[in-house]
Amino acid sequence: MKIEICGISFDYGSTRALHNITMKVKEGSVVSVVGPNGSGKTTLLRCIDRILKPKRGTIMVDGREISELGSKELSKLIAYVPRTYPNVFPFRVLDVLMLGRKPYIGWKPSTRDIDVMWDILKRMKLEALALRYFDELSDGEKQKVMIARALVQEPKILLLDEPTGNLDIRHQLEVLAFIRSTLKHEKLVVLMAMHDLNLASRFSDEMIMLNNGKILAIGKPEEVLTQKNLKNCYGVKVKVLWEDEKPQVIPLRPL
Repeated sequence: MKIEICGISFDYGSTRALHNITMKVKEGSVVSVVGPNGSGKTTLLRCIDRILKPKRGTIMVDGREISELGSKELSKLIAYVPRTYPNVFPFRVLDVLMLGRKPYIGWKPSTRDIDVMWDILKRMKLEALALRYFDELSDGEKQKVMIARALVQEPKILLLDEPTGNLDIRHQLEVLAFIRSTLKHEKLVVLMAMHDLNLASRFSDEMIMLNNGKILAIGKPEEVLTQKNLKNCYGVKVKVLWEDEKPQVIPLRPL
């Protein structure tokens, strides 16, 4: 399984949000999309999930254009967890997760549907929340439940928009470590929009740095997180240190 994006552009009215984006993401990779606010990170994920339709260019999944896929087939291939979501679930956590099985369920959930749901609950340490109502959870608990719901879909491609945005530091590490271990086990493609450059560096195989809707840099974390790139992209002076063979960014001051 792989994603190939060739020359996509997207406009919000007269504003160009993405400009001629070309990239490939291969199976078994975690790729973080980074960049300042308004750089096009979320728009890129929404185009891949077909929420938005690019003005031009193509998005291919294993050699097939996503425009050719039916809705059910697309849901079995791609799961998307947005940065924010309507708080409209008058359901228990178990019911929310079961919604992730919708592409597979016939008249009623099968034994396999239930087994998949409980397996993800246990692996993400969410059993204690199973019978609680979603709208009564903390923001961090909701975030973990929505990631679990996406994984219950058994997707081949997982799109995450700020997956650690509502989590404390311990749960940030736990969730990203879990996603990475699941990726390796299930041979997924994981593409996640991230603001935290250091977490992105630690848990990513590759990074894509966007600025004003264009790719400024693409490659391994050490190739992307350079002083020059960070200066040009964010307009800040930084120090780049190394920890566990990964670059870590210390912001110093705006330029």
